Amino acid sequence: MFHFFSRKTFLIDYLEGFIDIHNHILPGIDDGAKTVEDAIELINAFSQFGVKNFIATPHIMHNYYSNTPETIDNSLILLKNELLKNGMKDVSIQASAEHMIDDNFESLLDNGEVVPLGNNYLLIEMSYLQASINFDEAIQKIARHTYFPILAHPERYLYLHGNFKRHKEYKNQGLHYQLNLLSLSKYYGKEVQQMAFKLLEEGMINFVGSDIHNISQLNCLKEVQLSTKITDVLQPIIQRTNMSF
Repeated sequence: MFHFFSRKTFLIDYLEGFIDIHNHILPGIDDGAKTVEDAIELINAFSQFGVKNFIATPHIMHNYYSNTPETIDNSLILLKNELLKNGMKDVSIQASAEHMIDDNFESLLDNGEVVPLGNNYLLIEMSYLQASINFDEAIQKIARHTYFPILAHPERYLYLHGNFKRHKEYKNQGLHYQLNLLSLSKYYGKEVQQMAFKLLEEGMINFVGSDIHNISQLNCLKEVQLSTKITDVLQPIIQRTNMSF
């Protein structure tokens, strides 16, 4: 087990050059940045600790955030233009999406309306209240469409906390796991933090991302401190994330 009395260092000290593959910095299309000014504020704050490369992942969620490749691309263009206006030529931003596995997901997949992460990955999520009824079928269909599914923030699904065996089953199904960096603190609660540590300890985390929605969350990220034991496990995952995307 990780020992919490170990010497601690700030998480952001390990993030210079990090490629953030999960965030909500595209303006005006989900519960993340509301305006282009909000987005620029977030990017400037990330730049302060050396993060200048982003793959933005706005929600695609039926009846809540009905984004499409077109709405996402339009928001990306808006933000890129603002970056140029501000002379922020050292910032790199691409766009993907965080896809909710809901009753509309498989239709989007079949119709080519998903937005992959990199060339071959698909970032997916479930409700925090209960598992998606069609989750297993959706995973199989993702594979048939030659994508590799990445499950966003597996540590945050409280209904899995008492069923660690299910995590192992998901991994055996070929799911990649993406941990939220804020989960390494008590930001989402102590139970989520403990599950984050357990998933790391069991070697089940493939990638990490910030999942930042607003400046308040980013300020909390700056305060996260980790023991040496955790950073020793985390650093290769950060490196793998950078090399994969």
